[in-house]
Amino acid sequence: MPVMSAGILLYRLRSQQQDAGVLIAHMGGPYWLGKDDAAWSIPKGEYDPDAETAIDAARREFAEELGVPAPDGPYAELGTFAYSSGKRVTVFVADGSDFSLEGLVFGEFELEWPPRSGRTASFPEVDRVEWTTMDAARERLVKGQRPALDALERHLSAAGG
Repeated sequence: MPVMSAGILLYRLRSQQQDAGVLIAHMGGPYWLGKDDAAWSIPKGEYDPDAETAIDAARREFAEELGVPAPDGPYAELGTFAYSSGKRVTVFVADGSDFSLEGLVFGEFELEWPPRSGRTASFPEVDRVEWTTMDAARERLVKGQRPALDALERHLSAAGG
């Protein structure tokens, strides 16, 4: 069974142009330091489908990574997208117009660093979060998550937004 992941893609519409902006997170840790293109992600994480639903996992992971609860929603499932590694990510979308970037406290993970040093260091799961345009997000998101932007565009178009 492939590794399963679930995440939340928040969007907000700009009042004048109706261009959608999306919330993305720059991945933390030493590997991603100084990288921008393909170094961002939807707040998401792995889960066991036998133990929790995808939406519950997405909400849990959002809170773990950003340190604040996910917005109340409502949520729509955009789809499940496969990475080239075989990992699959189910993405949910919600209007994040009222979501504030204030008070975020990024979750941490431990990693042996430097490699083969025997020392363990803590790093943030994400080191910054930004609202960005859909076009900018296409360059910045990891490749396996970019199809979620196309699905979001279809979703907004169907909703008349």
